Amino acid sequence: EVQLVESGGGLVQAGGSLRLSCAASGFTFDRYNYGWFRQAPGKEREAVAYITTNNGNTYYKDSVKGRFTISSDNAKNTVYLQMNSLKPEDTALYYCARTIYENGAFYALDAWGQGTLVTVSS
Repeated sequence: EVQLVESGGGLVQAGGSLRLSCAASGFTFDRYNYGWFRQAPGKEREAVAYITTNNGNTYYKDSVKGRFTISSDNAKNTVYLQMNSLKPEDTALYYCARTIYENGAFYALDAWGQGTLVTVSS
């Protein structure tokens, strides 16, 4: 059974940091690329970071560049999102997924899981 389980969210003050984790199982981890997505209340889900597992290439949404870092550990079948200098506008439910990049857009291959909630207070 394919599973991606997000964890690490929480409540943090503006300027603080959190590290999200996404533990994958049920498939060969390094055959896929991964993305972190988020959905804020009343807004559409958006891709915030993406990584290719074969060479570590990354992509970031402009508003998180320089603050967020995506990484993967093939030995642990885990994808991380280090989030620094958090802002109230980063408040959202964060999800990870096996992801493809096609025609300038990111598409998740998996059904969305529970996600992990990040709340940034001002």
